[in-house]
Amino acid sequence: MALTTDIEAAAEQRDDLPTAADVHDSDEEISLTELFDAAFVQAHSEFESFDELVAASPSDAASADELETVRHGEWDEFVAETTDLADEKALVMAARDHWVAEKLDLN
Repeated sequence: MALTTDIEAAAEQRDDLPTAADVHDSDEEISLTELFDAAFVQAHSEFESFDELVAASPSDAASADELETVRHGEWDEFVAETTDLADEKALVMAARDHWVAEKLDLN
């Protein structure tokens, strides 16, 4: 997983980076399972997929599609206990960096 500084350093070494439009259509949503892909989830937890991570949370959610049913504080606590990240914000930022690094082929 590339952190922001890792992404910046890797990008500086490349002179053939695609434009943002080449990587992603800004009108297109990025699904949770694309953002939190299996490689990311497996690198930061003992779960195989984001659906599995969400289903294991202390809620009735059975998949990423039901993530909004998990209470915020409950989710932060669960993320801290079951991943190597401190909370939801850290999880989201790390997933964002991973997704960008994948799209730019910086890994």
